[in-house]
Amino acid sequence: MLLHEIAHARTGDKGTMVTISLIAYRKEDFVRLEKEVTAERVAEHFREWVDGPVLRFSLPHLGALNFVLQRPAAFSVTRSLALDAHGKCLGSALLAMEI
Repeated sequence: MLLHEIAHARTGDKGTMVTISLIAYRKEDFVRLEKEVTAERVAEHFREWVDGPVLRFSLPHLGALNFVLQRPAAFSVTRSLALDAHGKCLGSALLAMEI
């Protein structure tokens, strides 16, 4: 099962910091997200983009997990020549993770 089947994502970024919120569509699916989508799995999923540990914050009343990622300065929105350096595309990339 891919994450997008049970959750959606919102993202934001400032410089080298990216936040990704993963929100369960149904409250009962939040337990599965909390169990299977660990900071370590997210770090592995984004291993080519992450520079440092991934932090995970659980928001059970919202049925959401919030991840904070640090990326290398070369991938920063204001310093990169990449086509899409914004964090918005990383939310979609997380939803493609298999659980």
